[in-house]
Formats: sequence, structure tokens, C-alpha cells
Amino acid sequence: MPRIREVLICNSRIPLIKPFVISLGPLNEAENIFVRITDENGRIGFGECSPFRTIHGETSETCIAVGKELAKILIRESAQNDGIAHLSHSMDKMIYGNTSIKSALDIALHDIAAQYAGLPLYSFLGGKSNQLLFTDYTISVAEPEEMSKAALEILRSGYPVIKVKLGGDADLDVSRIKKIRATVGPEIPIRIDANQAWTPVEAEAVLNEIKDLGIQHCEEPLRRNSLQELSELRASSDIPIMADESCFDHHDALNLVKMNACDSINIKLGKSSGLFKAALVRDIAETYNLKIQVGGFLESRLGFTAAAHFALSCREIPFIDFDTPLMQSHDPVKGGIIYHEMGRIEIPDDIGLGARIPDAELFRMNCTSISG
Repeated sequence: MPRIREVLICNSRIPLIKPFVISLGPLNEAENIFVRITDENGRIGFGECSPFRTIHGETSETCIAVGKELAKILIRESAQNDGIAHLSHSMDKMIYGNTSIKSALDIALHDIAAQYAGLPLYSFLGGKSNQLLFTDYTISVAEPEEMSKAALEILRSGYPVIKVKLGGDADLDVSRIKKIRATVGPEIPIRIDANQAWTPVEAEAVLNEIKDLGIQHCEEPLRRNSLQELSELRASSDIPIMADESCFDHHDALNLVKMNACDSINIKLGKSSGLFKAALVRDIAETYNLKIQVGGFLESRLGFTAAAHFALSCREIPFIDFDTPLMQSHDPVKGGIIYHEMGRIEIPDDIGLGARIPDAELFRMNCTSISG
């Protein structure tokens, strides 16, 4: 059974085409950590994460430092058979949390395992067939007029859903949504995401004001872990509630179920520590008939290729939020998902992940090698 002989961890920053603003602050660039794992047979797997200090409590610097220690656990181990489950538990035993860097390593391990199985990653994860996915496109926080103009551009580009970031002044948030809906008309679905910005009183008021405006769902309206308040809000709201920051792993998912705190869950590989635990969250959501959205942070196409494979493993095709790579000024990825017009996403049928970072791109990054 071939063992892992090298883990390469590379740090990159990809500027965004224009600043992206959410309630947690403005973003001007993506922090990307790429991982390349090589085994004794020369088989190579790739993974990626994009740490969010305000959500994960991680930075590029912590990912590299912790990643070097986690890599020592992987050296001389195998990604085949039950190896991934064993290594996931070993990484958790070594250090709590740090879900971003764990997810990058987990994705690379799954890439190798799927290659040995001779399967595209979605098949390895239990997916039955390949099919097109359709992503939304997100409007960042700005003045109502500016946001409505952005919404009109999205509508004219043919995207099937508009996602709107909110947060800050609750009354202004209502004005933003009303202006956007008036601009784009009644047909295109709108999703909203407050990123924990509102108090319970504000959230109830905002959702009540916009309940007749065709809102598909509202992501994370309250501070994370406010499950009692979230449950009460869900009971009073005509707009479905989606848990995002409140659901990192399967333990969080079970707590949300017990509290009747949400209608759906946003699964992100960077929150769940990767594909292994994301599948546990998926299984809980499907068991209790919660809808699923698959999203991400500021990963490149490589990270979102892994997320796309995961989406195909769900019982029903979930809501898709994969627009981030379209906002980046540079694409270092070879292979992987292909973005087409009108939000269509094509997933590779190659064996394994089907995406990689060429050596020429890796050599431009700050990389650390751990071998044994």
C-alpha cells in the first residue's frame, strides 16, 4: 500500500477584480493555501483552502504553521481504503479546529484515493452521475442604487439567482432589497446573506418587511451560536433560514436540528475540515429533510472543483454558490470546473479531482515541503 512521502504547502494571494464588501468587512484579495501531496508511487493529489480570520480564526500564517505539523502525521500513511477516516481523526486528535488547513489536506487525500479507485471524485464520494450545476452571483454591500445596478447586470448576464450581501443598518438593508427587486422584476430568485449582522429584533423586522419580495432564503441572520434566538426567528419568519457560520461540522448540524433553528444548511469544505466531514453534515441534512447549499470562501477554481464534486454526491442537487473564482484577477488552476454563460458550471470527468496547480504556478508561491 503506497505511503505518502511529501506534503507541499504553498501560500498565495490572488487580488480580486474589485473590492468585495460583506458585513464582516471589505475584501481586496483572496488568501489561498494550496496543498500538494505525493505518495511513493508518484501519485499526486491537490487541495486548497482560503482561511477567513473572522470566521475560522485562521490566517495564511496559521495555516502554514499548523499545516506543517499536520503534514508530519500524514507522512508514511496511506490515503487508500479507510486511510482518510483514520487521518481525519488523527488530525483532530493533534489539534482542535483549524478547519481550513485540514480541509486542504483532506481534499488532496481524497484526490489520491479517487485516483487509485479509478473514479472521478464525485463517483468516489457516492455521486451517481455528472451533470451541470448552476451558480448564483453575489452583490456585495453598497448603497441601494449601486446594488440595484449590479443586480441588473447579473440579470442581463443570465444568472439564475441573485445573492445579496446585507448587514449594517437594518432599515438600509430593507431599502437595498426593495430597490433590487424593483429593478430586476419579480421572477428571478433572490437569496440574502447577513453574515451575522443583525440583532434578533432587527432580523425579525427586516424579514417581515421583505417577506413578499420573493426571497429564497436568508443566510445566517444572527450571531453564530445564537441557536435559541435563531430558532425563535425561524418560527416567526416566512422566509426560510439557512445556517452558515453556525454549522461547521456534523455536531453543529445535529444541534441545529435539535433546536429547529434552520430550514437549510450551507456546507463549505473549509468549515467542515474537508470532504470526509462534509459528507457527515450532508447525511444529517438529508436525514432530517433540510435543504443544502454548497458554497465556499475565496478559493480558486481548484477548491470549488472539490466543492462541485461534493455537490454531485448529494441526494438532490443543492443550491450552488460558486461565484468567487469569477471575482479573482488570476487563475492558477489547470483543469477543474469550467464556467459557462448564464451561471452554468461543467465538472470534469477526469479520474480524481481533475484539477491541479502547475509547477510554474507553484514556483511563484512561497512553499514549504515536508517529507519523510
